[in-house]
Amino acid sequence: MSNSEQTGYTFKVPYGAEIVSAQMPGGTLLGTLDVSDVPALPQLDSAVREGLDHPIGQDRSVFQIVNPGETVAIVVSDSFRQTRVDRVLPVLVAGLLESGINERDITFTYSTGTHRGPTPEEEQRILGEDIYRRFKDQTFTHDPRDADNLAYVGKTSRGTPVHINRRVHEADRIIATGAVVLHYFGGFGGGRKSIVPGVASVETIASNHSMNLHPSEDKLDPAVRIGGIDGNPVAEDMLEAAKLTHVDCIVNTVLNRKGEIARVFAGDMEAAHKEACVFASELFAVDIEERADIVIAASPSTQNFVQTHKALFNAYQAVKPDGRIVLLAPCVEGLGGEQFGKWLRLGSRGAIIAGLRKESEINGQTALSTTQKSPITILVTEMDNDAVTILGARRAGSLQDAVDLAVGELAESGRSEPTCFVMPSAAYTVPFPPPDAASDDTVANVA
Repeated sequence: MSNSEQTGYTFKVPYGAEIVSAQMPGGTLLGTLDVSDVPALPQLDSAVREGLDHPIGQDRSVFQIVNPGETVAIVVSDSFRQTRVDRVLPVLVAGLLESGINERDITFTYSTGTHRGPTPEEEQRILGEDIYRRFKDQTFTHDPRDADNLAYVGKTSRGTPVHINRRVHEADRIIATGAVVLHYFGGFGGGRKSIVPGVASVETIASNHSMNLHPSEDKLDPAVRIGGIDGNPVAEDMLEAAKLTHVDCIVNTVLNRKGEIARVFAGDMEAAHKEACVFASELFAVDIEERADIVIAASPSTQNFVQTHKALFNAYQAVKPDGRIVLLAPCVEGLGGEQFGKWLRLGSRGAIIAGLRKESEINGQTALSTTQKSPITILVTEMDNDAVTILGARRAGSLQDAVDLAVGELAESGRSEPTCFVMPSAAYTVPFPPPDAASDDTVANVA
């Protein structure tokens, strides 16, 4: 994090494929909060094979576990998550074939959770051209509502009924891939999340996500936190649910700020994931000494607001409760589904919480968090005015217009020299303020 004590400054942030700039007329730039700058993993193919051959938390590699004639289900992320698994799969598949697995016995399932499935173009980007060409007839999109293709595997100690994609669960071997980033209620992505919610039923997902709410008070449960899995009821329930099927190996990447693979973690679903979480925290978590009056947050590549919410959540961790967030997010697909809009139209946190008590649903959880943050948010976006209004935010035609609006509103409340943070990768960068500066959604840093 860089510091500046200048009065008046220009800053630049990404918006879609462009870089846009604006002038802040005064105040103090507290710093630029971004993912740590680490290099890409050199000799990637060799590093991936080394990781697979020497798994974390396992005595045998996945290539030693599989047997000729067995079926292998490889779980891969959907189009809304950048994992660069396309760089991992050629090495993984080659190793499986060397171990005697027949190519026709390998399938790929997109772990969509409740998201839409990928388009053919997105599938090719996810898998890579060669793997897509060879396996396109053996790839499947998970449907959490398709009862015929879901297998009941048991119930967690917290009462979550667990249904898993039948094609995945009934395969002889399961390999789950994904990327590890900090997640606002699951603690971290990757690991268990590739299975639950990734290839779970809508009922399983709803039950698990209902643990976001405090069991007795109308608020979010403070134990459900970003960057924390131990003691987090949602994360712990996810792990217990995922263990009811039989994941033989995970292969998780952690990406640098350029979207390149910085590290690969392979092995046991819990042990390898924990090591990945430690490294991800070093990259994505940023300790800050104070919260700012204005946070400029860019989410240049998220396709809809449901995904952009991660950037809003992170920006909110760095802003004062009565400050302003300027959020740049094209959101070319709009809000991200009518279900999300339905929850937003309830209009208040109280109404959303009441609805979630009756029927927990991930879009409701995201809407609940959004309604807390949107009143102080100014959007630069391609979404239409109706969508912005439903969000409860305001829009500006350009970054400069948004900055001018935020500065003007703060000046009216007596803050003519506002402090500011700039977050060019807001969907991935997670600020952690001191505990006494935390909001309802803010938690202490990862231990």
